[in-house]
Amino acid sequence: MYIIKVKGKAKIPDYIQLRDENFVLVAYFRADRPVKLPKKTGLEGKEKLLEEVIKDLPFGKLQKLKI
Repeated sequence: MYIIKVKGKAKIPDYIQLRDENFVLVAYFRADRPVKLPKKTGLEGKEKLLEEVIKDLPFGKLQKLKI
């Protein structure tokens, strides 16, 4: 799975995209909100770890998610 942090502009907030191995969008959510992930991501129960990854993630750089 891959993760990218998208920078918002003006009143549009920052967003996080989670993509699968084929780069298909799996989840899309605000970076500043508690994460409620769909079951198909396989990340249930790892919300705290994901928040730590998001905090240190640079904007606009697609990275392999290692949780």
